[in-house]
Amino acid sequence: MTIPPSSGRNKALSEKEAALRRRYLSATLILCFVIVGIGAVLLTLTQGRARMGDMRARATYDLKEEALHIRAAGEDLVLHREHEARKKQAAGYTTAEIENFLSPEQWNEIESMVMIPTGSFSMGTDMERADIQNRPKHVVQVPAFWIDKYPVTNAQYARFVAATSHRPPLHWKNGKIPEGTLLRPVTMVSWHDASAYAKWAGKRLPTEAEWEKAARGTDGRRWPWGNRMEPDRLNTYYNVGSTTDVNAYPRGASPYGVMDMAGNVNEWTSDDFAPYPGTDAPPDLFAGKIVRPTSDKEIEIIPAGRNYKVLRGGSWKGDPFSTAVFHRNFAFANFASDFFGFRCASNQQVKGHTE
Repeated sequence: MTIPPSSGRNKALSEKEAALRRRYLSATLILCFVIVGIGAVLLTLTQGRARMGDMRARATYDLKEEALHIRAAGEDLVLHREHEARKKQAAGYTTAEIENFLSPEQWNEIESMVMIPTGSFSMGTDMERADIQNRPKHVVQVPAFWIDKYPVTNAQYARFVAATSHRPPLHWKNGKIPEGTLLRPVTMVSWHDASAYAKWAGKRLPTEAEWEKAARGTDGRRWPWGNRMEPDRLNTYYNVGSTTDVNAYPRGASPYGVMDMAGNVNEWTSDDFAPYPGTDAPPDLFAGKIVRPTSDKEIEIIPAGRNYKVLRGGSWKGDPFSTAVFHRNFAFANFASDFFGFRCASNQQVKGHTE
């Protein structure tokens, strides 16, 4: 068989075409990878914008005024130091004066308690975006207990201060409650202050589980009223700029009728800040730490040798997500802030206060 003279040239051209095609294929693959990479970046940016949009949609003040709502670094530490320095300040009222602050009906209402029945509920969350200390969701059995319908108010705390000569909160100038705030939750109280009040009142601080069950019921809801953030049901994210009366948001009630459990003030509980069973949170998260300056520009974080205590509910300063009923905040027991308050619990109903 005779091979035509041109077949060698055709073979050479085929090899060149094959090489060219391989180069085209490589270029096409690289282009595909670049497109996929760009797509991933765009998806991330889109999700980020959606997340920020979600936050903006839940904001309860005009975001153009955001600069007015940013706290200075260390602001709460300064308040805490001032608070600690006033441990021996004298009370500013007599018992008789305090009783005239409110009508008997008002006193009865703010002193009322709600019974939470025995039973289990889902505590925590499995939401991926939730802070890691809030995971995982787990079932907890809680015996029946009573819990204050409202956070402890300035008026109630004044009774305690007058009866025991306990130091008044820092912002009570000369031991006097700021005008117009009788029914606002007491703030600038440490865990020790709250525990002392509860003991005086014949009660105790609620456990984390008790607090969360009273706030969310047994259907696993995210806020006391349901699964949707509704700014008109609570005081948070600087929508007011301060605490509000404990009865100001009746539509924010929990399934049991417990009030003000989202926003207004973070509330002390009796528990140490500890990991949930099965958590993937790093153990170091739960270890108490303090910040110590090593020079004018450097600091170090070192173990404090003591535990944090858990606070619940979010506050008037916090973001909307921190007001979710499963969210756990934490601070040292001797720390006080203008957005820390508390309510009490008891194994039985307690009416009024105990002298």
